[in-house]
Amino acid sequence: MELGKVGIWWSGTWSGSDRSPGAAATEMESLGYGALWSSGGFEPGFPDRFGRLLDATEQLAVASGILSIWHATPEQAANGAAALEVAHPGRFLLGLGTSHAPVVEQLGTRYIHPYTRMVHYLDELDALGTAVAADRRVLAALGPRMLTLAAERAAGAHPYFVPVEHVARARRLVGPGPLLAPELAVVPEVDRLVARATAREYAAGYLRLPNYTNNLRTLGFDDDDLEGGGSDRLVDAVVAWGDAAAIADRVRAFQDAGADHVCVQVVADRSQGFPFDTYRELAAALIGG
Repeated sequence: MELGKVGIWWSGTWSGSDRSPGAAATEMESLGYGALWSSGGFEPGFPDRFGRLLDATEQLAVASGILSIWHATPEQAANGAAALEVAHPGRFLLGLGTSHAPVVEQLGTRYIHPYTRMVHYLDELDALGTAVAADRRVLAALGPRMLTLAAERAAGAHPYFVPVEHVARARRLVGPGPLLAPELAVVPEVDRLVARATAREYAAGYLRLPNYTNNLRTLGFDDDDLEGGGSDRLVDAVVAWGDAAAIADRVRAFQDAGADHVCVQVVADRSQGFPFDTYRELAAALIGG
């Protein structure tokens, strides 16, 4: 599946200025972004948002970033992907992840042995047929075991909330072949204090989740870095900020470190709708639109 070099990661509403669900997706395709990544959310089952994005576009890929294996059964994932394949052949990439203990436990489910659960989930998907064959799925992966599994049982990995050092380490681990498609949060702000404050507010929620903090510790960040929404060193590492040129430089750094595709997520006030202007400006810097 062709994703292009740069895509968009966006978990809020995709509604545009006319409030239609596909307005943003349609324009982002016209700007040259290669893929649209969207969270599967926290409701049980296979959400319909992926179908809406595909309906609104013509050629680009749509990926789940991610569908939680605790929220959707293998049968639901396979059936959902199969329906999208019929309607939009070759354009849906299933991103699967183990989510996080606080989220999963809200379902009344114990968050235990997430790696083993992922292995069993993939086994069940394989037994259900070709709707989500290995080359049509990626895994949210941070640590060595899940990265290795992503290389062996999927098309590759979709790391989230990581610095460039993690991208380089992941590439060394998975080797040259598998897809490596990390997410990169960006703050379009040149004022250092304002940018870091925005980045810190964004990072604070993720720094309450052990999956992310444990991964960052392996990269040399310590307790002082992880407290209070993150040190300057940490927020500068996991969030790119500045003008479009500075953000483009960070995207290129991810690519130079081994990323095949970078999923750019603009950190914005989601109550204000989709950040059209920022993605337009970034397209000119990243894609040459």
